Amino acid sequence: MRWDDLGSETCSVARTLAVIGDRWTLMILRDCFLGLRRFEEFEASLGITRHVLSDRLKKLVSEDVLRKEPYGEAPVRYQYRLTEKGFDLYPVIMSIVHWGDNHRADARGAPIVHRHKTCGHQMHGALVCSECGELLDARAVEAVAGPGFTDPRPQSRSKA
Repeated sequence: MRWDDLGSETCSVARTLAVIGDRWTLMILRDCFLGLRRFEEFEASLGITRHVLSDRLKKLVSEDVLRKEPYGEAPVRYQYRLTEKGFDLYPVIMSIVHWGDNHRADARGAPIVHRHKTCGHQMHGALVCSECGELLDARAVEAVAGPGFTDPRPQSRSKA
């Protein structure tokens, strides 16, 4: 499977990676969820080259994950805001944060903690069943073919 072909695969993971599957894109999304909006803010936060940052922002805009909005004049300056499609990536980012906090934090603990604004409690992302609310892990779920499934393996032809 070639990198450029991921978007056309019959696999939701591959199709998603075609949009967000490199480190800089994930770091830009992290910064968006932390409230950064402007090119210069991303550049300063990430230490990324202008060319790479511009390329990743254009991709996220073209995929409707971010929208580009003017915020200043003379010259016109732009900010980047999450779309609904972008906000739908929040559980992905929180899952990565949770894994990093559990497996990559140093002895001091998590570098950033998250507080639920409604109840005020410190929290971490958790995957739950959309139907019954039970906490999930990989051992509690099975994958079965859905309506969009196409078997990518070539079919053998039987001789009549």
